Amino acid sequence: MEPRSECPINAAVEVLGDRWSLLVLRDIIFEDRRYFRVLLTGSVERIASNILADRLVRLVEAGLLTRGTAARGQRARYSLTEAGIQTLPIIDALATWGLRWRPGSDALPCRQQDRHEMGPAYVEQFMEELRDRHLGSQ
Repeated sequence: MEPRSECPINAAVEVLGDRWSLLVLRDIIFEDRRYFRVLLTGSVERIASNILADRLVRLVEAGLLTRGTAARGQRARYSLTEAGIQTLPIIDALATWGLRWRPGSDALPCRQQDRHEMGPAYVEQFMEELRDRHLGSQ
């Protein structure tokens, strides 16, 4: 697919700017949901199976995820690439903005509470955890 422009913001929006991609990445990053069925049943926003399948394909094609090969009858496991791990600061910034400017629960999810208490060092520490979990076995 040809990008609409050479603008780096456009390039990012073309990969991440739809309604579901960041939420799929959120669930993989924060909830360690790495299998299709787990992503589908764990989705608070109730993503449809066809939409989830499409977003996983797109995220793999964009280089943010890899899809492990699965033997017949086995489930394929999705893993973050370094590019996928690098979305954590973006997701963290969106979460911080959402907490401040959008109505919703004041209860912070566990990782957001850690972020609130630890400050910016949290993002780097969590990115290292993600590298160990997703890239360490490759």
